[in-house]
Amino acid sequence: MAFESGALDATLAAAAGDDAVLLAELRMAFRDSLERQVDLLRRSRCDGNWTVAAMRLQGLAASFHAEPLIALAEQALEAAPGEPTIIRKMEQFLKEFGAGQA
Repeated sequence: MAFESGALDATLAAAAGDDAVLLAELRMAFRDSLERQVDLLRRSRCDGNWTVAAMRLQGLAASFHAEPLIALAEQALEAAPGEPTIIRKMEQFLKEFGAGQA
């Protein structure tokens, strides 16, 4: 799954306006939140924790119009806790988003 940042970047740019520092801060805040939730998902071993982490990821994604992440969160909600393919996809999304910050 290739990360498409169009809608996410547009949302961040609209929120930051012409303020490049604010844009960088928003991207970092999104990445930090994404990283925390992916870590929680990775460590989840029961249905409840897995579901909460997936729903938080879904909410984060929806807030920033990150459609690929919304789809991943929905896949996580349908999967068993600890599903390695979902975790790998989430980690790949995080990696590709982080690479776009350089």
